[in-house]
Amino acid sequence: MLILFNARKLGLYVLLAGLFSLSAWLLPAAVSLGTAQAQTRTLPDFTDLVELVGPSVVNIRTIDKALLQSAAQPRDPQDEEMQELFRRFFGMPPPGAPRQQRPNRPQQQPEEQPRGVGSGFILTADGIIMTNAHVVDGAEQVIVTLTDKREFVARIIGADRRTDVAVVKIEATGLPPVKLGDPNLLKVGEWVMAIGSPFGLENTVTAGIVSAKGRDTGDYLPFIQTDVAINPGNSGGPLINMRGEVVGINSQIYSRSGGFMGISFAIPIDEAANVSNQLRAGGRVQRGRLGVGIGELSKEVAESLGMAKPQGAFVSSVEPGSPAEKAGIEAGDIILKFDGKTIEKSSDLPRAVGGTKPGTQSQLSLLRRGVTKDIAITVGEFDVDKPAAKAGAAPAPEKKAEANAAVQLLGLTVSDLSDAQKKELKLKGGVRVDVVAEPALRAGIREGDVITQIANTEVSDTKTFAQVVGKLDKTKSVSVLLRRGEGSHYTVIRPR
Repeated sequence: MLILFNARKLGLYVLLAGLFSLSAWLLPAAVSLGTAQAQTRTLPDFTDLVELVGPSVVNIRTIDKALLQSAAQPRDPQDEEMQELFRRFFGMPPPGAPRQQRPNRPQQQPEEQPRGVGSGFILTADGIIMTNAHVVDGAEQVIVTLTDKREFVARIIGADRRTDVAVVKIEATGLPPVKLGDPNLLKVGEWVMAIGSPFGLENTVTAGIVSAKGRDTGDYLPFIQTDVAINPGNSGGPLINMRGEVVGINSQIYSRSGGFMGISFAIPIDEAANVSNQLRAGGRVQRGRLGVGIGELSKEVAESLGMAKPQGAFVSSVEPGSPAEKAGIEAGDIILKFDGKTIEKSSDLPRAVGGTKPGTQSQLSLLRRGVTKDIAITVGEFDVDKPAAKAGAAPAPEKKAEANAAVQLLGLTVSDLSDAQKKELKLKGGVRVDVVAEPALRAGIREGDVITQIANTEVSDTKTFAQVVGKLDKTKSVSVLLRRGEGSHYTVIRPR
């Protein structure tokens, strides 16, 4: 009985061990299957979106006119005989022979030449279409092809190069318009889809995720960055969220080869819609301006100016006769707020000002030589881009006065500006840099630069310059405001 009991007990142990082994094998398989099913459920399906938005996306082809070469030049009879021999025996004209005119085509007749291919999408049922400005820029003719293969010659209503948005119109009715979404609701990591004509391949669908928002790649627009495959021909096509709403216009790619490298940019649709409305209303975009050149502040410069962090737009130059000059803005000012909106970085300023109606009375908050000031300004209208004046070296000084302290501490030899130089540079004062040595050389200062401020103190001549330098802490870095050509910028000199 004891042996039998032990055998039964042993069999039970074997059975239990088998069950445990089976469960150990089945459990990971079940978990793996469940995970795969969960992943399958979470992966996006774009088929419904393509059916919904696809008919609203169009192909845009542009045409240029090119004159055929005239064949009316007098010909030598011997040349004509030689050409005839080549045609008979070789089936081709001799090298260098002029091409024959096409039959039944008058001389100098314009010939259509393909120019480029892009994309667009329908805004209204009566044929208003949005695309990129660079798609239709300079085109003699714009041809729009719908998904049902109908073709229309489009009329350009307006284009804005600064935002790269254009609106065209075709004579059609009953078209399927897109639904516009809110790009501010986009989240990084969210799935998005693009439809366009890369390399002329119409109605190509690509997908990816939102990689970043608010990318600074343009003066007036914060772009949406994605990893959606975008190639030449996708320009002007829609970026679509998972609700089937257009949230952007595919506009740019980052590439070293000319092809897609995993980074693409789209114009937020709310910004584009604002431009589109102005183009449809008046054929152009009204944009506010101040008339200042701006730049970023480095962390070191901000610290030297007593700022907690690098913030605001540094004014490098002020255009003569501009709203900024009339309001009293000076080179070296740091604009901190515009109409109550904080300017975190320099690119925030042109966007805030550009979206302000010309003629509006606005308020600026700025930092000048360590003191915060509030200034009222009347916003002007941005007209056309003005070419930057060439920066030239300042004229030779009429007299020199060395500041020994500056030479010892900063590595600078400076001299007074003549009245003629002040008038030419439109400066009330300053000192000209004649000789540069370390550590000023390491800070990027050049001979011919004009120093207008040092350590947040305005410099009128070599005397005041020497006084300020004499009071400097020899162990701390010092901020210097330079005038170079027609622009100003800050730099920081670290003592020897």
